[in-house]
Amino acid sequence: MAERSIKVEVAHAGVAEQALIALEVPEGCTATQAIQRSGILQRFVGLDTSAVGIFGKLLKAPASHVLEPGDRVEIYRPLLADPMEVRRQRAARAKAKAAQAGKR
Repeated sequence: MAERSIKVEVAHAGVAEQALIALEVPEGCTATQAIQRSGILQRFVGLDTSAVGIFGKLLKAPASHVLEPGDRVEIYRPLLADPMEVRRQRAARAKAKAAQAGKR
């Protein structure tokens, strides 16, 4: 009996290039296995796969997450800045600007 397969996608948006690779994998394939099978690691040499998700939801254990038909495995880039810190800085600038405008 032939091994059953499912269709999935592997996606990564780099700074200069994006990739969306459609492939068929055997049923029971994990997110990590799909990344390896897709060839994306050869296309983006040195790609950090520590942050991987399915349709925007971060996976805690991609090596053990079994894929469903139609899943899109996404490899996320590391954040350049902490979003909370950016918000704090923006709020501090707004507060300083408001205080400056009140002194005039």
